[in-house]
Amino acid sequence: MNNEHPPLPMSAKLLGYAGLLPQVLALALFVLADELGWIALAGGFAYAALIFSFLGGGWWGQGIALGNPNPAVLIVAVIPSLIGLALFIPWTLGWAWPEPSMLWLGLFLMLSPLVDRWLALGGADWMKLRWHLSIGLGALTLVLGIAGLAARPA
Repeated sequence: MNNEHPPLPMSAKLLGYAGLLPQVLALALFVLADELGWIALAGGFAYAALIFSFLGGGWWGQGIALGNPNPAVLIVAVIPSLIGLALFIPWTLGWAWPEPSMLWLGLFLMLSPLVDRWLALGGADWMKLRWHLSIGLGALTLVLGIAGLAARPA
């Protein structure tokens, strides 16, 4: 397998960074449009959970591309989808949601590049983008969750 990784095309970088815009929009809607607060929180949670699941799909694909993947890679790859589902369960039970779940999801997103590093399938350019996007989306998700908690009636 070739261990040299070409630089990422600018379009991949731009589209990656554009992927932060839905969470920026959710945060702006929450702060600026009081009547849309719940929609902004729920949408922000859904977007972060979908992206987290998408990352797992990427890991799955990278693992399969190895030809004879380590079973641990495939197991780790399904965990983001299961976490996203588990973090949705409090809403179905009538518990506090989505803010507490968003805090966990933001943390998991921020740590997710550690899996990419473990897989070692991308070059330096890839890892730099992964860290930027994961810290960006994770931090935005945390801020949205904290803002929602702060706005809850006592």
